[in-house]
Amino acid sequence: MRSSLSLKSSQNVVVLGATGSIGCSTLDVIRASKGAFTPFALTAHGRLEDLLKAAIEYQPKYIVASDEAAAQEFDWSKLPQQTTLLTGTAGLQEVAAHRDADIIVSAIVGRAGLEGTFAAIAAGKRVALANKETLVVAGHLATKLAAESGAEILPVDSEHSAIFQAMKAGREVDVRKVILTASGGPFRKFTRQQLTEVTADEALDHPTWKMGPKITVDSATMMNKALELIEAKWLFDLAVDQIDVVVHPQSIVHSIVEFVDGSMVAQMSPPDMRMPIQLAMTYPERTECPARQLDLTAAFSLEFEPPDYERFPALKLGKEVAERGGTCGAVLNAANEVAVQQFLEGKIRFVDIYRVCRHLLDEHPFESNPELTRLLELDAWAREESIKWITCCLRQAKDQACSNT
Repeated sequence: MRSSLSLKSSQNVVVLGATGSIGCSTLDVIRASKGAFTPFALTAHGRLEDLLKAAIEYQPKYIVASDEAAAQEFDWSKLPQQTTLLTGTAGLQEVAAHRDADIIVSAIVGRAGLEGTFAAIAAGKRVALANKETLVVAGHLATKLAAESGAEILPVDSEHSAIFQAMKAGREVDVRKVILTASGGPFRKFTRQQLTEVTADEALDHPTWKMGPKITVDSATMMNKALELIEAKWLFDLAVDQIDVVVHPQSIVHSIVEFVDGSMVAQMSPPDMRMPIQLAMTYPERTECPARQLDLTAAFSLEFEPPDYERFPALKLGKEVAERGGTCGAVLNAANEVAVQQFLEGKIRFVDIYRVCRHLLDEHPFESNPELTRLLELDAWAREESIKWITCCLRQAKDQACSNT
């Protein structure tokens, strides 16, 4: 990775997904940077009131409302005169590739973040990547494009930021494996029977991290760790058997790198996303950070335990998809996004999220080296098929219940 970015002058930052959890943390970093970073463009999809408030506070050159229909209905009369409103996917791509933009923070959750992220990579930008779906869906294309354009992809996920930092302790060729840590989520000690009965409210009550609803549910199913495993493969050019997962409930050790001599190097900090966000923006420099600091003089313990692949089978899917590659990542991601939303709406059970993903992976027309257009086609197909399959299963369950009365 090249590291040409200098903090000698203010850097123009584009925040894709400025009203979400990562976006708000990014704005905290910008606010505390004492002018080192300037919010150049802010984007949002549904939270337009929050986007307008951010525009009034930060006075960016551009804002983007990606939902064009909602943007047309919204009252923008209080938008600062110096701020230009853009809309739709084209607006996202325009600000992500803008010649005056230095850093693109890719914080849109899910497949919706692909177009803006790819535009930034194609333009040779520094991309602070929180949208793991870019690499899950199209890692082979994103990494190839970055090599061609000269773009930097720096991880924002705390686990991948930890690996990125720990790898600096040795040569990449001397890395034996990386170990992703997982909190285990709120259901770490639940039995299989208990997992069939959990509610959306319970799944959204994460013990250590404050995140958006989709990622919080992914953490509860451990699908988040499955996606991170795939992401790590592409970020660090690793074989799947070089990536392990360990449960660490305290979320203080964010990941570990083991070298061939047996040495293990870990990165530790409190669970606060502002630290990896800032590092992705300032690297190779380090500056004072608004994130909480770890106090080693305070009494606390660190626990590690192996994950249970039977109770949390999403981890198996992560390894399988990372191994097969091709179209699997796009299908897994789409099926999971649909299933999580259906669970949050109370239409399926927590354990059914895995079943939806397993079914779609088994049924999809696999291709080993797809182009982006094909991946987007399969994304749409998987979403439609997921809804069809869920609807069919619900109908069968209803018919079965009726026949038993």
